Amino acid sequence: MRNIAKWRCQLTEYDIEYVPRTSVKGQAIADHLAEFPIEDDTPIDFDFPDEGILQVDEEEDGTAWKMYFDGARNSTSSETLTRLAAHYFLSGETLYRRSFDATLLRCVDENEAQRLMGEIHEGNCGPHMSGLMLTKKLMRLGYFWSTMEADCAKHVRHCHLCQVYADQIKAPPNELRPMAAPWPFSMWGIDVIGPINPKASNRHLFILVTIDYFTKWIEAITLASVTANAVARFLKRDIIARYG
Repeated sequence: MRNIAKWRCQLTEYDIEYVPRTSVKGQAIADHLAEFPIEDDTPIDFDFPDEGILQVDEEEDGTAWKMYFDGARNSTSSETLTRLAAHYFLSGETLYRRSFDATLLRCVDENEAQRLMGEIHEGNCGPHMSGLMLTKKLMRLGYFWSTMEADCAKHVRHCHLCQVYADQIKAPPNELRPMAAPWPFSMWGIDVIGPINPKASNRHLFILVTIDYFTKWIEAITLASVTANAVARFLKRDIIARYG
């Protein structure tokens, strides 16, 4: 402490100015350029050899499919892209997709997709099917686009008639109303009873019952097990062969 006080008294005779050693990088560059100016300025040459101008014409919306990519980052992504592209092929100016049953599906744009969904879902012969059934119907007719499942489901949800006449699952309970048939044996109801206990005399566990809504005529048989073949055989032999 004694030495510091001694130095302080001796330094009071001088005008000391503190200059920090750190400086801003930008200010240092500006000071350097000011101290060392370039007197021989060379103009920039804007003429480049083999230059060309590309002009992109305006395209109408929904006229073509566009894919923008800069290539795969690794071999795995490259193999994935190759597998996805293998489902498509270009014939002239028309893009097709190969379905799993070797059917060729024509790829359509957004405008044509909206038109097809409207005609098939609520057209003159449109049955107002569900979104999944609408997708399958479009594929059976030979059309495809990448977002068709989601688009069909959205189209069905926005259909006014489907909202008005669809089954209201959360509707409040009402009185039961009998189903009316226009003529005898035109509408049948079918149900399965069982397993029953005790078993029938022939050791069968189930009873298959059908009833005609017009005449209330009943046909019934017993079954050991309810299978598709057993039900189809009963309908063919006891219903269709007898009543048409």
